[in-house]
Amino acid sequence: MTDQVVTRFAPSPTGYLHIGGARTALFNWLYARGRDGKFLLRIEDTDRARSTPEATEAILQGLSWLGLDHDGDVVSQFEGAARHAEVARQLLAEGKAYKCFSTQEEIQAFREQARAEGKSTLFRSPWREANASTHPDAPFAIRIKAPNEGTTVIRDEVQGDVTIRNDQLDDMILLRSDGTPVYMLAVVVDDHDMGVTHVIRGDDHLNNAARQMMIYQAMGWTVPVWAHIPLIHGPDGKKLSKRHGALGAEEYQKMGYPAAGMRNYLARLGWSHGDDEFFSDAQAQDWFDLDGIGKSPARFDTKKLENLCGQHIAVSDDAALLHELGDFLAATGSHPLSDEKSALMQRAMYCLKERAKTFPELLDKAEFVLASRPIEPDEKAAKNLDTVSRCILNELTPQLQNASWTRDGLEAVTGAFADAKEIKFGKMAGPLRAALAGRAATPSVFDMMLVLGRDETVARIEEASQQKDGT
Repeated sequence: MTDQVVTRFAPSPTGYLHIGGARTALFNWLYARGRDGKFLLRIEDTDRARSTPEATEAILQGLSWLGLDHDGDVVSQFEGAARHAEVARQLLAEGKAYKCFSTQEEIQAFREQARAEGKSTLFRSPWREANASTHPDAPFAIRIKAPNEGTTVIRDEVQGDVTIRNDQLDDMILLRSDGTPVYMLAVVVDDHDMGVTHVIRGDDHLNNAARQMMIYQAMGWTVPVWAHIPLIHGPDGKKLSKRHGALGAEEYQKMGYPAAGMRNYLARLGWSHGDDEFFSDAQAQDWFDLDGIGKSPARFDTKKLENLCGQHIAVSDDAALLHELGDFLAATGSHPLSDEKSALMQRAMYCLKERAKTFPELLDKAEFVLASRPIEPDEKAAKNLDTVSRCILNELTPQLQNASWTRDGLEAVTGAFADAKEIKFGKMAGPLRAALAGRAATPSVFDMMLVLGRDETVARIEEASQQKDGT
């Protein structure tokens, strides 16, 4: 075993990337990346009836959107079935497992009788100590010989020491009578063969750890560091489900949340570093440790998510933000931006990023960039284009044609014009917003002018000043 940290994310491809799974992947990614370790990806596709290529692709896309890159090739658990069976047969040969000829009907009858008598329904196979000479010529399962006495202690970095009485553990099946390995065996063999040093997963797997430890110990393998993290609950304190809204990572991408904000929020969902709420990936990788994970379930709070996403949008690099905006448009099936609109959007980013929490909000603020002449004002903006307002715009146009096209120059020209007309600038701002964006709520008038440039600004104002009432 090397000293290098190796973590893994091992989802079952039976649906989308659940937001809880995304957080598990993030925790594993942060722990490995912060220690120059490896973050591996395994698809646990042994359930052939429910596993689909489409679900696998959805998981890969969700991880890609979140920016959680993995090391090496994606491992298919199903493809390792021969290796898993080999380990079961090795344990059988070493006397640490045995052939069990009990049928499903016999096991069911045992449990029904035990239940009727008020006894434990934990199945104890009569074949555990049977002499090979008594074995029938019939199908058999391979069961591990579980310890009957004492206790098993799961040393968990989040939950602390969890003690389980060994008389509560059954002789778990390793290989079914049809020769297929069970999930519990596959997980242990894969984690060992992949060199996984830390198993960070949901606490719904905590009970599995004791059974999986039997295989590690029987094989003489080093048991990994366990860290079972609490599940995510909805605002009502119940396990996160469809009734709480979106569950899949791709749904959050389609709602327009930036990946950096999502990573930040998911990192804080059940883990803390002092009072820090907003932080970068570099800080998260540097700070993340298992002792910062709480034992109690975290509650998903959309308002906190939006707040963090808004902060990340505000500090994002303009080009990177434009690129992610393009991904958002593609994910929602929207038309991509033209080269001309992309260039304008990048020029406008400085005045769009403030107070936009999602990409739809960013696009809404960018309406003045995305709109093309003739600008059609909405109902609220149209009220600012009455006869008097259009006259003001008409008289302002020649002033703008000769203005120095800088913020100071534009403020000076419009300020002087307002003084000459003995009106406040606010009287001009409404009509200008309607002319430039067709909206009543927009970025600063001067920001819009600077982004659009002199020719487009003047052309839009001229068109608005020449409109007739009711048009």
